[in-house]
Amino acid sequence: MGVPSVFLRLATCNLSCHWCDTKYTWDWRNFDYEAEVVELEAPEVQRKIQAFNCSHVVITGGEPMLQQKELEPLVESLAAQGHKFEVETNGTIVPQPGMLHHIGQWNVSPKLRSSGNTSAGRLIPRALETFARLPEAYFKFVVTEESDIDEVCALRDQYELTPDRVLLMPEGRTPDALAKKSAWLSEACVKHGFRFTTRLHIILWGDERGR
Repeated sequence: MGVPSVFLRLATCNLSCHWCDTKYTWDWRNFDYEAEVVELEAPEVQRKIQAFNCSHVVITGGEPMLQQKELEPLVESLAAQGHKFEVETNGTIVPQPGMLHHIGQWNVSPKLRSSGNTSAGRLIPRALETFARLPEAYFKFVVTEESDIDEVCALRDQYELTPDRVLLMPEGRTPDALAKKSAWLSEACVKHGFRFTTRLHIILWGDERGR
């Protein structure tokens, strides 16, 4: 948190969380694809990233792993020039070897029942088992209600995650909403030995798009 970074946000997602704050990347019933999505070839994306004086790149979405085949050569080329990478993923898609080789941190965010997605769609055992075996993978859960904690603990046990790899983050799109949930969520982290994280950009800039 707080590391200067270039964010590469990719369109489309294979889930539909009801609280998602980036629905403009996938909800084409309510957003215009042509207005929201810019289609670029990998070399042009690379040039845009290199235009920033920043070597840390966060690849997010949407669900970026839907485009991992296209991402591999881009990541490989940028890595050769000293760029470091994080990928934010919902943990439903198994990463391919080319991605595994260059990604320094995986921010895996399995979705809980409260997200509104079906269990079959949001929890893919083969993918989660793969991420659980990666020492550079951390599991961040978006928590909306106190009952979510039991589900987090069940997933921790199922995939044998050590507490230091589990992060709980309050769901919310205003500083006030985050503060209210943080009060009891931080206590849950203390109880279970989990890490607490928050939505720093919301605290600093509110729900302003592009921040």
